[in-house]
Amino acid sequence: MHNDDIVYLDFAATAAIRPAAVTRAIVEYLEGVGATPGRGGHRLAVESGRVALRCRMAIARLLGIAGDPGRIAFMFNATHALNTALYGTLRAGDAVVVTVFDHNAVRRPVHALARERGVRVRRVEGDADGRLDMEGLRRALDGARLFVINAASNVLGTRLDVEALAALARDAGVISLVDSAQAAGHLPFDTAASGVDLVAFTGHKGMLGPHGIGGLWVREGIGVDPLLRGGTGGNSLLPGMPDAYPDHLEAGTQNAPAMAGLLAGIEFVLDQSVERIATHARALKARLRAGLADVPGIRLRSPAAPDGAPIVTFTADTVDPNTLAARLDRQHGVLVRPGLHCAPDAHRLLGTEATGAVRMSLGWASTETDVDRAVGAIRAILADETVAASIP
Repeated sequence: MHNDDIVYLDFAATAAIRPAAVTRAIVEYLEGVGATPGRGGHRLAVESGRVALRCRMAIARLLGIAGDPGRIAFMFNATHALNTALYGTLRAGDAVVVTVFDHNAVRRPVHALARERGVRVRRVEGDADGRLDMEGLRRALDGARLFVINAASNVLGTRLDVEALAALARDAGVISLVDSAQAAGHLPFDTAASGVDLVAFTGHKGMLGPHGIGGLWVREGIGVDPLLRGGTGGNSLLPGMPDAYPDHLEAGTQNAPAMAGLLAGIEFVLDQSVERIATHARALKARLRAGLADVPGIRLRSPAAPDGAPIVTFTADTVDPNTLAARLDRQHGVLVRPGLHCAPDAHRLLGTEATGAVRMSLGWASTETDVDRAVGAIRAILADETVAASIP
């Protein structure tokens, strides 16, 4: 999708602007293959399996995953992957360590696990600059089973030091699970170097793929029980799910057209390089922050985080976030996301838990013109508010 009449600044939600190759790959798959991976030995099923394997290998390359790409199991999205990891590793009485930066894709499953299995939830606090309470973390890790690491906050745009945190977990004998939704494709991420045990990812954000595709990587030697159970295309006599990956976690017909689209999206990202995309988006982020800081009545809420995700979160003194976002869309064609962004604890750190905030997030297709149009639109809206307030 590309429309010169709009400015799309919601890449943290989804990459609604994708390379044309993604659409072509999906159409070509549906027209030329159409079969399901692992379901039959005929030529179309075999070709479908090749697409799935190439996609796993591309994911491994993008995320720095070493070893068997079959340890990458396809799922609907990062939420599905996080639920699989949480429900598949935590038993009655286990302790799970989470942080104030977590998305509801983590908060809600652990809340349910506490109620259903008596899992003990240990939440580690942090601050509005994206720093964790490290002493609190060390205490929380003692005797825990699993530690969830939010690679990049979808509200603050800050990054956690995944490698250092994974090392702390490893020293404490705790499994580490990374939520890479705002990092994969957006920021350089090396799974092998980080030393983590599990990585959940989604395809429709920084990987530039379609909706409905994501996955979970599981380190060799880590056991995860399947969230879903059913047909896998092989070993049909087994009453339970096969032990071998990825079948162990992939029940039912997988979204093969989305795999084709995701493969094309990742190939585009790899060709451009994640570092180049991240550098481009960070420069635009700095320009956006500077422009917003110069608009009277705008309060920047998220920190500068120059090495973080390309996210800027802010509020206006005279217009609530929902109204501001609606006016940006209707009057200026600037598309942003208001609200709590499914991460209320992060908004508590910013002091915006009661009102929410406006989030602008940049991506591979964002330009300086987009940034300048967005800043100009906000300036115009707030100027209108000032004039309206001055009329008796």
